[in-house]
This record gives sequence, C-alpha cells and structure tokens, in this order.
Amino acid sequence: MTTQKDTAKLTLTKTEIKSGILDYAILLKPRVMSLVLFTSVVGIVMAPGTINLFTAVAAIICIGMGAGASGAINMWYERDLDGKMERTRERPIPAGRMNPNSALLFGLTLIILSITAMVLFVNAIAAILLALTIFYYIFIYTVWLKRRTPQNIVIGGGSGALPPMIGWASVSGSISLDSFLLFAIIFMWTPPHFWALALYSSGDYEKAGIPMMPAVLGIKGTKKLMLVYSILLWPLTISPTFTGLITIPSGVIIGLLGLWFIRHAIKLKNSNEFDEPRAMFKYSISYLFLIFVIFLVDRGVQAYL
Repeated sequence: MTTQKDTAKLTLTKTEIKSGILDYAILLKPRVMSLVLFTSVVGIVMAPGTINLFTAVAAIICIGMGAGASGAINMWYERDLDGKMERTRERPIPAGRMNPNSALLFGLTLIILSITAMVLFVNAIAAILLALTIFYYIFIYTVWLKRRTPQNIVIGGGSGALPPMIGWASVSGSISLDSFLLFAIIFMWTPPHFWALALYSSGDYEKAGIPMMPAVLGIKGTKKLMLVYSILLWPLTISPTFTGLITIPSGVIIGLLGLWFIRHAIKLKNSNEFDEPRAMFKYSISYLFLIFVIFLVDRGVQAYL
C-alpha cells in the first residue's frame, strides 16, 4: 500500500527529473540556438542545388547539436563569471544544481555526435565548417578573447555568423560569395547588437571583470562605434540584391529596415536615456530576423513565379 510519504517522495523525484532535464536544456542556450537554427535554414533554402528532406533535417539537427555543445562548454568554462553576474547566476552550474563535469561531458558528447553525423549524413565541407564554428566559439571567443579584450564580440562574432554558411554547404558542398555575404551580415550586426546589451548591463560585466566595450572605451565612445558598425552593416544587407541572390524589391525593404536601425543608433548616440540601449537591442533582434525572413519569402516568391 502506497503511503502519503511514498507519494511525496515519488512527486519529489519527478520534480527533480524535470528540473534536471530543464537544466540540460538551459546549457544548450536555446535562445542562441533558435537564431543559429533559423539562419542555417535560410542558408539551406538560399543555396543553389537540391537537398532531400532527410539530409536537410540531419544538417539542421547537427548544427543545433553543435551550437548546444558550444553553449554547454561555454557555461562550464565561464561558471566563475556566471556566478558574479545578475543575469547568469541562476544558470545550472553557478546555482549549484549541476556538477561542472556533467556539463563538460554533455558538451563534448554533443560535439562528437554532431560532427560525426554531419560527415556521415551530409558532407565533409559542412562538417568542417561546423567543427570550425564550435572551435571558434569555444577557444577563440570563450577562452582567448572574452576575458582579455573589448574586441571579444567583434572578432568572436564569427562563430555566430557561420551557421548560414554551414546550411549553404549542406546543399551545395561548397562556399560561395553569396554564402559569405550571409556570414558577413551577421558578423557586422553582432557588435552593435551586443554592445546595446552591454550598455544596459554594464554593471554586470564590470562586476565579472569582462572587458566589454563600454567599460573600456566608455559609453560615448561605444555609442559612436555602434553607429559606425550600423552604417557599415547597411551596404552588406543590400549587397545580395547586386549578386542576384534576392530581387530588387526585397533589397529595398531590407534597405529601409537598415535605415531604421541606423536611426536607432543615431538616437542612442544623442541620448542619455537608459531605455535607448534596450530599445536598440530589441530592434536589432527583429531587424536580423526580418532580413532573413525576407530572404526566405523572396526565394519562395521566385520559386512560385
């Protein structure tokens, strides 16, 4: 006969299991992964050639596992920093809910599985790009740059910009100018996006000793730099129009979205309002998302016509 105490123990066990699964999901950095997966899908759709459904799904899963592996090892390596920052202290490792070695083993397992599966089910070029992305994020960004230089986001942004190239290579088995443009758009978008976050979370970064641009160059200098990057980003976003990757109407719409992004950067530079960095950060997410949605819609319309 089941006692009330046994029922309570069973309920507690189920709760612990759910909590453990959730913590492993947190290690994957699902918000970052969602952007990675979306841009990789755009790369697959925009690439020349054909790909069967199984291979496409396999590529997307491998890219997702690789991104998750990078996130898990990043949290393992940065557990000391995460414990000092308000927005990250409740992550599984600094909160004491997970053994660091479990996170490391989880990340390493996903790396092996993702690259091996990419070789077996997709192609070698896509697997090499995936391995490069993981290596870049873990060793170049997390280990080398983040704690040492305010250029961490500028140089480290390359890892987050590679997924559409991986998607492209999954179809074509190659790298092209158009796939590089998809990379370049994300690469140039990353600094103003993350510096906006750094501006309204500067206290957190300073507490953790991370040399983000606002702490090193100052708030005014960072705002000027954000405007420079926003302006440099604009021609990159419309350049696929000139290579024939998208049509002129789509390029015009993207150009207008880019002008609004520049407007945000100008407004931020000339304002001392606390809400302005947050507003630019939020718009930057929508901005990149809409650019890639327009790519997808444009390709769908061209295929229909």
